[in-house]
Amino acid sequence: MDRTLPLFIIGLLFGGGIGFAIAAGNGITFDGHDHGDPAQHNGATMDHSTMDHGSANHAAMHDTPLDVSAGDAPALDIMVMDDPMTGYNLHVMTDNFTFSPQNAGLAHVPGEGHAHVYINGVKLARLYSNWMHLDALPAGNVTVEVTLNSNDHRPLAIDGANITASTTLIVPE
Repeated sequence: MDRTLPLFIIGLLFGGGIGFAIAAGNGITFDGHDHGDPAQHNGATMDHSTMDHGSANHAAMHDTPLDVSAGDAPALDIMVMDDPMTGYNLHVMTDNFTFSPQNAGLAHVPGEGHAHVYINGVKLARLYSNWMHLDALPAGNVTVEVTLNSNDHRPLAIDGANITASTTLIVPE
């Protein structure tokens, strides 16, 4: 009897389990970085008493716009084009705004942050630069929307209107 496949499966189970145990033992989470590690936050530690990722307060921040009407307010435009290989390429063009992935989750700094990408009203991803590849889009009319967000995840707004750009494309079946 061939033992290769059963040994492979056993190796995957133990290897994955050990990897998860090591990660959990070192405080690593699935959100991409360790919030307790000052090196990942430019020397600052996260105050989890005021920013509980499971709480309604943190979730509410994502829905509470930050008005940036005063001064040089950011501007946003997007373009979606066919990718030569497959899918589409999203180009996000901004003025008075700098993508700052190193400061995600930290305090608001005027003129910097990240973007959120939505497909047909459903959040697809956080965006930390001005290009993104989109694949596996649903067939038919597809609306691609991008919002600008502060480091602390609040959507940026001008006079109460979120800074957003959208376009609709027709994806063939």
